[in-house]
Amino acid sequence: MGTSPWIVSDDLWERIEPLLPGKERRVRHPGRKPLPDRQVLCGILFVLHTGIQWEYLPKELGFGSSMTCWRRLRDWNEAGVWQQMHEVLLAELNAAARLDWSRAVVDFSHVRANKRGDRTGPSPVDRGRAGSKHHLITDGHGTPLAVILTGGNRNDVTQLMPLIDAIPPIRGRVGHPRRKPDSLFADRGYDHDIYRDQVRQRRIVPAIARRGTLHGTGLGTYRWVVERSFAWLHGFKRLRIRWERRADIHDAFLKRACYLITHRQLRVLR
Repeated sequence: MGTSPWIVSDDLWERIEPLLPGKERRVRHPGRKPLPDRQVLCGILFVLHTGIQWEYLPKELGFGSSMTCWRRLRDWNEAGVWQQMHEVLLAELNAAARLDWSRAVVDFSHVRANKRGDRTGPSPVDRGRAGSKHHLITDGHGTPLAVILTGGNRNDVTQLMPLIDAIPPIRGRVGHPRRKPDSLFADRGYDHDIYRDQVRQRRIVPAIARRGTLHGTGLGTYRWVVERSFAWLHGFKRLRIRWERRADIHDAFLKRACYLITHRQLRVLR
């Protein structure tokens, strides 16, 4: 029988525990002993996987209160824990020569934002309803390198350069950390010569489909990996609809999902 996906494995816990910020307890009047971080992580994962609302988080599973899980998700995101964890796992993949630097692929996905909030906007593909966009860049294998959250009315091409710049310096190999692919693949939504020139200025070869050209250019042979990555992202039910008014909380879920996908890629090597 398989383990529940919200259970934090020993392998994952060994990597993330050193990144969690310590919290000093008061010597006098220390109060109630805080819930162990590992149990809280399981609670956050439960919400991410099932999409359940915070107030319905089942205490009988040992996750503690919903507010405890919410606060630590917020605090750990502010401390950069999720980003650091993602970079640790990317470095391990890089050390194993399992990151394909020959190309990167970008795309976006729209999600409805039922409660509106920061970084939402009227979506042109959803009859003007409030929504957000997940902008993703992956390596040639579909491993997430960076993700950005914007309002649903933001033009996709405006996030092309921020996505490239959001790729962290990835260690794991001899020499300087790497953060640039050799080429960049994108669909017609990113067709603009100004941005092609900006990509070239970063010494990256742009392979961006042009509007008005016939389908069958062959770019889809390489671009399908980012679509598969979005399917993996939205396999986490909490990311299919944005329920959070606060952008930083939804962004924290996004980053958690990215490092979990990266961890799966690492487990394939074993």
